[in-house]
Amino acid sequence: MPPRYPSLLEPPLGFARRGAGAVAAESTLETFRRALDLGVPGLESHVWLCADGEPVLHHEPVVRSGVRRRPLNELPRSRLPPSIPSLAEVYDACGTAFELSLDVHDDAVPPVVVAVAREAGAEAPGRLWLCSSDWQRAASWRKLSTEAHVVDSTRMRRIAEGPERRAAALAAAGVDAVNLPERDWSPGLTTLFHRFGRLAFASGAQHRRQLDALLAMGVDAVYSDQVDRMVEALGGRPDSTPRG
Repeated sequence: MPPRYPSLLEPPLGFARRGAGAVAAESTLETFRRALDLGVPGLESHVWLCADGEPVLHHEPVVRSGVRRRPLNELPRSRLPPSIPSLAEVYDACGTAFELSLDVHDDAVPPVVVAVAREAGAEAPGRLWLCSSDWQRAASWRKLSTEAHVVDSTRMRRIAEGPERRAAALAAAGVDAVNLPERDWSPGLTTLFHRFGRLAFASGAQHRRQLDALLAMGVDAVYSDQVDRMVEALGGRPDSTPRG
């Protein structure tokens, strides 16, 4: 049996990518509720501001309007399809007792997201994770909230300076975690980021063997479309107790 490396988060987190996207429409209230009903600890989506400043959850920055595809930021909330939920509606429908990982692509978004989460009572437990492919941009959001977390979402091939220097830079800047694709992780890499106190998140794990391998490496969170498999893998961890 291969060795099992410790995680910094115990138990590790699991994020349902776009809700239960493998079995239902992506990033809808129905999908998010279904994922939580299946027992997943967290949800994942992309967040955008529509024209009137409301943060909405949708994978793409555009939406079909008649025969055209238009940017979300050109349309007010009232003109978006009802299947696209606002962040406030997600909290109203699902409560706040879950982790929420949001991919952010615009610096105007985080202050609004933090304000909505604070109003819903979801900020204080530290269950909000703001992710960016630019770690320095993510670091700039650190000042918005002492409770919300920021995440560097990248790939090993984009880390030109090497993982040790990146881990040191993230620690110095207050970026809480690094999110890499499943295939980039190894036990040595999780150990390296943990040495700098940074959490190790893994995306794109769809098969049980991938999920089990990542958890054995000591990753702190996994992202998957296959919610049932992810929940089973997380449930198989020893001493799994709810995170406070």
